[in-house]
Amino acid sequence: MINYPNKKNTAQINNSLHNFANRGMNFEHAVNTSNSYYDEIKRAIITKRPTPIHIVKVDYSDHGRIKDAYFEKQSTADYNGVYRSRYIDFECKETKSKTSLSFHNISSHQICHLEKVIFHGGIAFFLIHFVSLGEIYLLDAKIICELYNRKERKSITYETIKTKGTLVEQSYMPRLKYLDAVDKVYFDEAQKVNI
Repeated sequence: MINYPNKKNTAQINNSLHNFANRGMNFEHAVNTSNSYYDEIKRAIITKRPTPIHIVKVDYSDHGRIKDAYFEKQSTADYNGVYRSRYIDFECKETKSKTSLSFHNISSHQICHLEKVIFHGGIAFFLIHFVSLGEIYLLDAKIICELYNRKERKSITYETIKTKGTLVEQSYMPRLKYLDAVDKVYFDEAQKVNI
């Protein structure tokens, strides 16, 4: 048993991960803390892309508090950055379903944006969190874009995601080892699949 500086031992950490997944973790927070960790160790620089807003009214007497604003335009994907000298862009999606991810959760402008990233040689993927199962998969955006554009189904099945995707390991630090999955899918020639 290893004691960490925060006084948690390995058994406590593994137990908290199990409870964390079962609760339906705050997915965005887990991605953000993982990105901070990756930045600290200089493995990658990946940031959350802010949603563009148009500010209509500001109350300067109240420390510049925004009083009225609206979304200026549709956002692209959730995160972008640079990893191993490659541009990286990805979208995070959660589903409570144990059997599929609905395409209603994905907008056409996100598909269009990720197709442009792929066209220009960037890495584009989805991180999909199955809340009820406590599982997270990395799935190449080409697969989702192709299925989305076919319009044959209203969702992508769990089995397709499990088969064609890569399970993301959850740990203490980083919370989500999604860059290990990126390595397997995009950089490891021995395991690289033809997507």
